[in-house]
Amino acid sequence: MAKRHPIEYELAPRIVSAGLRWLTLTLKNVGSENLIGLDVKLNSVDAYSIHVYGTGEFVQVLKPGQEEVLPFQALVNATSRVYVSLDGWEGAELFHWESPRIQIRVGEDVATLVSLFALTKPYPHLGEQIRVQATLQGATESEDLRLEFWAETPGEEFIELGTVEPKDLAAGEEVRYAVEITPTQEGMYTLYAYLYDGAKRMGHELEQIFVTGIE
Repeated sequence: MAKRHPIEYELAPRIVSAGLRWLTLTLKNVGSENLIGLDVKLNSVDAYSIHVYGTGEFVQVLKPGQEEVLPFQALVNATSRVYVSLDGWEGAELFHWESPRIQIRVGEDVATLVSLFALTKPYPHLGEQIRVQATLQGATESEDLRLEFWAETPGEEFIELGTVEPKDLAAGEEVRYAVEITPTQEGMYTLYAYLYDGAKRMGHELEQIFVTGIE
C-alpha cells in the first residue's frame, strides 16, 4: 500500500476494460489519532475519461491501525488519473487529506498520452518562443492516431498550436512530439494536448505557464 501520513491507501484494480466498473479503495490509519467523521471521495482529474458516480462514502471513525474498504463505481472511457480526498477530524482538529494522482489504465487503449511539458525557464517573457512537448507510449500496435495541441491565453482565447499524426506505435514504444508558441500577452497560459484514435479521445493533459510582461 502507498502511504501519505497518516493514511496508507490502495486503489484496485488499476487496469480495467472500458465501461462501468467498480474500484475498491482500502484506507488504513497509520497515525496515532482517531480519524472521525470522514467524508471520503474518489475524484477524477478528467471526467470525460473517468467519471466517478455518487457523492462519496462516509466513515464514522477510523482508529489507529484500523482499515476500511470502500467501493466506488466509475464509468471508464480511457486511461486517466484519479485521487482520493478525505475531510473530517483528526482527534480534536479539522482534517483534510489528499492522495497523489493514481493512474487507472484502460487495457484496450492502443496508446497513452503520458505527459505534456513546456520546455522553458520559469516565468518566460513576452516574445520568447516556448516549446511544448507531449510524450506518447504505445500499448498495442496502433495507427490512425491524432495528437492536437491547443493553448488558452490570458485573454481567454482558445487557439490551436498544431496537429500531429504520430507514426505507428509498437507496444511499449515511447515517442515525443512538440510544437511552439510565442506568447503575446502577459499572464497565465494553459496548454493542452489531446490524443485521438480516430474519433475516440484517448487522453488529455495540460500544463500551465505564467508569462511576464518584459519582452
